[in-house]
Amino acid sequence: MACRTFHQRSPSTCGARLGRSLHKLLAMLSLFTLSLFCFYLLAGCCDSLPLEPALSMQGRPKRTVTVQPGEEETSSGSYTPAAGDGTGTGTGTGTEPQQGSGAPEAGRPPAARELNGTAKTGGRWWCALRRLPEALIIGVKKGGTRALLEFMRLHPAVRALGAEPHFFDRHYGKGLQWYRNLMPKALDGQIVMEKTPRYFVTAEAPARIHAMSKDTKLIVVVRDPVTRAISDYTQIISKAADIPGFETLTFKNRTTGLVDASWSPLWIGIYAQHLENWLQYFPLSQMHFVSGEKLITDPAGELGKVQDFLGLQRLITDDHFFFNETKGFPCLKKPQGNGKPHCLGKTKGRIHPNIDPRVVEKLRDFYRPFNRHFYQMTGQNFGWE
Repeated sequence: MACRTFHQRSPSTCGARLGRSLHKLLAMLSLFTLSLFCFYLLAGCCDSLPLEPALSMQGRPKRTVTVQPGEEETSSGSYTPAAGDGTGTGTGTGTEPQQGSGAPEAGRPPAARELNGTAKTGGRWWCALRRLPEALIIGVKKGGTRALLEFMRLHPAVRALGAEPHFFDRHYGKGLQWYRNLMPKALDGQIVMEKTPRYFVTAEAPARIHAMSKDTKLIVVVRDPVTRAISDYTQIISKAADIPGFETLTFKNRTTGLVDASWSPLWIGIYAQHLENWLQYFPLSQMHFVSGEKLITDPAGELGKVQDFLGLQRLITDDHFFFNETKGFPCLKKPQGNGKPHCLGKTKGRIHPNIDPRVVEKLRDFYRPFNRHFYQMTGQNFGWE
């Protein structure tokens, strides 16, 4: 009756209008329900998928993304990388990465901020997932692994864990699911990587990494073993000042000049011995050796080779670096002059103690045959004579 009073329409016309209104209401409810379902899928897909093996990198095209280094420099967040190449006990940060926490995401420079949830690459939308790493920086301690990791994080196609997880040397019993959950989320086409320098000298690490993925790419940063040993000792005494002198710890018997090769700072530098263990599981083609010396004098050149090895476009160039005379290390420029440049923390570039030149020469004699063997194995002469 109300319909006829106000609209002067027949009951059949009024009923039709009510039917259409109900139909529209049901359509809107269906669309709303579908939207909620899609939101749930996008929000939950990154952490609800089962454990997957690391994808093979062999034969994959060079990785491209739409974000260029420095493109997102509008971030106001500070850049605080995790500290350390490793301590005397093998830890790099003093704290363990927490499963499912934001810790692995911390310390990322604004030039390569996280792409969590979903992001657009190549004109398509993808979901960012936590994956097992495809590349590992496995050593060596005090060789320059922290610098390499922080430099590589500038690349938009690299997603790197800031803390050292020590999975393959200390926490292997926690399982691959635990390890995977530590990794930063990554889009399809991005490389997930982490660094733990202790892996290179851990006897069980090669077999364990091979069991995870036989296609894992391995990066080793090496440095003059004598200089590396002194740097290692410098870090040790910064934490425990009552340690005996370097000269005392170098020899089993200083009178006879017998070098104590079992002392960790010296043992780590016998690179050929450790490499033999890795070559039982991985071909040399899956390993890349970075010169710790050239990483200081020519960071862009060394980073270019690493980008080639990982199948990445060479986006990290000389334009990203300047040499800090005070620290004696290269630092990262902030793009477009936005903010102060970034240098590695205070633990990098420590002043080494004065070592008796006769002890240094004795160590050079000790390492010479091992270095030559290492050159032959890798096909590279690092010039540590």
